[in-house]
Amino acid sequence: MGILGFICILLPVLYALILIFLPAPISLTQIGSVIDGNGLKRDYIWKFEMSPNAVLAVIAAEDQLFTEHFGFDLESIEKALEYNAKKKGKKKRGASTISQQVAKNVFLWQGRSWLRKGLEIYFTLLIEVLWSKATIMKHYLNTIEMGPGIFGIEAAANSYFKKSADKLTREEAASIAASLPNPKKFTVKPRSIWVNLRTPWILEQMDQLREDPEIKQLLNEFGK
Repeated sequence: MGILGFICILLPVLYALILIFLPAPISLTQIGSVIDGNGLKRDYIWKFEMSPNAVLAVIAAEDQLFTEHFGFDLESIEKALEYNAKKKGKKKRGASTISQQVAKNVFLWQGRSWLRKGLEIYFTLLIEVLWSKATIMKHYLNTIEMGPGIFGIEAAANSYFKKSADKLTREEAASIAASLPNPKKFTVKPRSIWVNLRTPWILEQMDQLREDPEIKQLLNEFGK
């Protein structure tokens, strides 16, 4: 391996190690939001400033095996591949875990190219090795888009409910999580039909998942 290859491997590792302790800088996705005219609302916060309700809501809505898998939900990937094979030419179904979404939103860009997907696999494995699940969740809740130009749970809590993220109730957190498949289309305020229908289901899932020992342990790392 040449020195250039060594540097290409070493730099992402060093960057990921730094992000254990520091906020992620402005991402390519967030820059794209500004360019597209949606603006940028983003307020980085620490774990103790995030309501455990928000953590539990996004796990319930987006990735119920988050504390169990090593970055990839193989069963969901298999189902998505089968669905997409049957629905050729129609809208594709994804199977991204929270870890994959962090890899994409912190390190990469949006898109469906093979290059981007390959890098997403690499960075997903990298953060699963170097970061705790709590660190992955912290970056997820700070970087994910939760409305047009609204990035992160603090900006979402302020924009939708005029409060900080540590004060979010179960239903407020669930309604934000309900929008995540497409936060530009499935709006929290005004509340879209999708968010209205999905929020009660997420609340039910939160009640069931709350008693899981690994999820309990994760929740204990958030909030005051």
